[in-house]
Amino acid sequence: MHVVIVGCGRVGSSLANDLLREGHTVAIIDRRAEAFARLGSDFGGQSIVGIGFDRDVLGEAGIDRADAVAAVTSGDNSNILVARVARETYNIERVVARIYDPRRAAIYQRLGIATVATVSWTTTQVLRRLLPDHGAIEWTDPTASVSLVERVVDAAMAGRNYRDIEEADGSRLVAVTRFGATSLATPGLVAQVGDVAYLAVAAAQGQVAK
Repeated sequence: MHVVIVGCGRVGSSLANDLLREGHTVAIIDRRAEAFARLGSDFGGQSIVGIGFDRDVLGEAGIDRADAVAAVTSGDNSNILVARVARETYNIERVVARIYDPRRAAIYQRLGIATVATVSWTTTQVLRRLLPDHGAIEWTDPTASVSLVERVVDAAMAGRNYRDIEEADGSRLVAVTRFGATSLATPGLVAQVGDVAYLAVAAAQGQVAK
C-alpha cells in the first residue's frame, strides 16, 4: 500500500523505513529539508519539503492514491489538521495522529481519528514498572466505553480462578501471558503470581480490583 507520512523526526523516519522494508511505498513530508538526513542515504521512498496539510504538497506525495496517512510531527495542532484533511477531504480511512496532550487525544479518538498519545503511553509504561500491581490501560475504544487493561498478578490474586475475578469486578479475561507465552483465556484457568492478565473492563473503572 502507499503511505503518506507527515513529520520526519525519529518516529516518522523509523516508520518510513519500516514500511519500505515491508514492501510498501512511502512519501514523507517535512518542512525542513535537513530532517531527511534521518532516513539514511539508501532511503527508497519519496521525500518532500513542505507543510503537511498543504494540498499541493499532499498531491505531490500521492495523497490521491494513498491507503494510509500518519501525522507524526512535533505539534498536536499540525497533526490533527493533517488527520482531518486526510479523513474529510481525501476520505482516507487509515489515519493516525500523534498527540502529546492526553485530553485532546481522547476527544479525537472519540471522533474516529486514531491517535497515539505519547505522554499517556509513556506514563503507563513507567507506572507499570514502578508499581507492578498498577492496572495499565492498553487500549480504549473510540466511544470510551471499554478499555483493555494489563494487570500483573500478585500474591493477593494468585490461586483464584480467573472466572471468580471476572465476576467480582465485572471484567472479562481476554488473554494471559505466563512464562513468556501468551494464550487466549480458557475455562477454569487459575491465576499464578507473575501472570500478565489482559482484561476488558468498562472504561470508567480505570483499573481492575484486586
